[in-house]
Amino acid sequence: MSHHGKPPPPHLNPARLKTALKMAISKSKFIQEKKSALTKQQRRQLADLLKVGKESSATIRVENIIRDDIYIELLELIELYCELLLARISIILDPARTTCDASLIEAVQSLIYAAPHTELNELTSIREILVYKYGPDFGRAAKENTDNFVPAKIVTRCQVEPPPEKLVTLYLCEIAKAYEAPYSKLQEYLDELAVEEKDDKDDDDNDEGGSGGIKVPNEPIAETTDEPGITKPAGAKPVSAAKKQQSEFDDLKARFAALKGVGP
Repeated sequence: MSHHGKPPPPHLNPARLKTALKMAISKSKFIQEKKSALTKQQRRQLADLLKVGKESSATIRVENIIRDDIYIELLELIELYCELLLARISIILDPARTTCDASLIEAVQSLIYAAPHTELNELTSIREILVYKYGPDFGRAAKENTDNFVPAKIVTRCQVEPPPEKLVTLYLCEIAKAYEAPYSKLQEYLDELAVEEKDDKDDDDNDEGGSGGIKVPNEPIAETTDEPGITKPAGAKPVSAAKKQQSEFDDLKARFAALKGVGP
């Protein structure tokens, strides 16, 4: 550490970075699995609320699922950045390199920026080591994203604002569709999907789609889930209900990316 002039205190020693990165990766994987299982359970509970007509309660509670989904996505990105730093650890540990390598600046600054928005203690250690290594000015720039090295996909997933109303509606529609539960805005949503598929448009085109009095046919929900506008897995073989729900929720990620204001 030529720019510090003395050896670093033990907890800031870059030699500890490798261990911290490995631990952050494994803990991140663990939290993602735990939260994914939890949100699956919460989706089922929300469907039960819809089935007994408690739409207002479901509308409030779905925000927790959305928040957890966004957090899981943030952890996935953090995990990738940690993997990258681990792969190029020799560049970071090279005492001759006192400035951050251009190929690592996005990952390094993103980890520093995102650390306070996670429950990963290891990430706090990683942040402190990186700030010590590259200096306080670099650390400040990363925390405030002064130079815009931290991409929008990280920044938006660290925000704490409540999700937009449209995203809440979309989640409830997808949950109602997957679990065949009644929801007042479901038919309108299915009609929008059908129109989109017909016009071969992107999913994010439907900004105001379908708000003008659409005639809602009196069909049972179970039938409407088989309308032509619904995405089905390739090769429409019969699949188990659980698999079908999983594939639909996977499709959901891409569909909601636009609403969260970030790419998938």
